[in-house]
Amino acid sequence: MFGFGMQELLVILAIVLLIFGPKRLKNIGADLGNAIKGFRTAVSEEGKAAENNDAAAKVIDGDGTTAEATTQSSTTANQETK
Repeated sequence: MFGFGMQELLVILAIVLLIFGPKRLKNIGADLGNAIKGFRTAVSEEGKAAENNDAAAKVIDGDGTTAEATTQSSTTANQETK
């Protein structure tokens, strides 16, 4: 696509190594890895939370109709307090 071969990548790596140095380059790599790991964890947790909310949101009544679980539980709580 861009035409980067092995030689071009090695030249870019050498320039980056000269600019940042080996210690700083190691820290940048570790920070980038931690950021990617955190992003993946956040995305997977949000996906699981959304699936759990969708599954818990619908409750099937005895007559076959569906109702929102939060509405049903809050209505029941309101009836008990009266």
